[in-house]
Amino acid sequence: MLSRAVRPAFNAAAVVSVRPIAANAAGYATLREIEGRLKSIRNIEKITKTMKIVASTKLNRAQRAMVESRSYGETSNTVFEKAETKPIDSEDKKTLIIVCSSDKGLCGGIHSGLSRATRRMLEKKPNSDLVVLGEKSKAQLGRSNGKNIQLSFAGVGKDVPTFADAQAIADQISLLPTDYADIQILYNKFINATSYEATPIEAFSEEAIRESSNFAAFEIDDEVLANLREYALANSLFWALAEGHACEQSARRNAMDNASKNAGDMINRFQILYNRTRQAVITGELVEIITGASASEG
Repeated sequence: MLSRAVRPAFNAAAVVSVRPIAANAAGYATLREIEGRLKSIRNIEKITKTMKIVASTKLNRAQRAMVESRSYGETSNTVFEKAETKPIDSEDKKTLIIVCSSDKGLCGGIHSGLSRATRRMLEKKPNSDLVVLGEKSKAQLGRSNGKNIQLSFAGVGKDVPTFADAQAIADQISLLPTDYADIQILYNKFINATSYEATPIEAFSEEAIRESSNFAAFEIDDEVLANLREYALANSLFWALAEGHACEQSARRNAMDNASKNAGDMINRFQILYNRTRQAVITGELVEIITGASASEG
């Protein structure tokens, strides 16, 4: 049995002895949390570095395809320049905007830039119809301009675009019931490895081609005019898809490079925090040992 005089002192000693243990337990918990964060950030860094390597490899293929596709689009443009083809200005007919996006993300603001450019075009011509290639821009434009979307395509951007892909898309667009006065293909133009720009390509309607000033010089029969218009649309789509794919791979490589650098900075900061916290825990344990030894000697 303890006397009443001894009990307060014993209780105070018990409280003092409990506090360092709780602090050390919190220190160990913090160390485990920091170690877990370090492990997850290192895993993220490995993933982003791997994705950068993959994007760099795909970029080389995409740039070769982009160079080849330009010959298709530029040839069509040369024909229409020689024929002096111009879009028709008609208040009764709509404009069709074809947005060349893709299904994949993790490539910076390349898709949102296309969506912003599309909205600016819709502000000038709010009654325009949209055809969206790719789920990313479809999701963005569907929230603000869903009523304008007439047709959309999924599965775009999985691999380097081919002319067969562009031809299949052009076939579906040609089946739309509306007769458009003007067709604009909006795509990301490849400027260099670090920059791109949302740019429209004019894809003329059948009526615009027929009314060209020098159209008669090409001696094209009216029966094949529809085929010419569809073929020219496929050429322009192939050009836009290939160039947009190259922009996407370049943007993804840059995004993964920046993500890897940020992960490295975070690893350095958390490593310093881990070392300081571990040193604090060790110091606290040493203080407890020394205090206990001094108390036992006394």
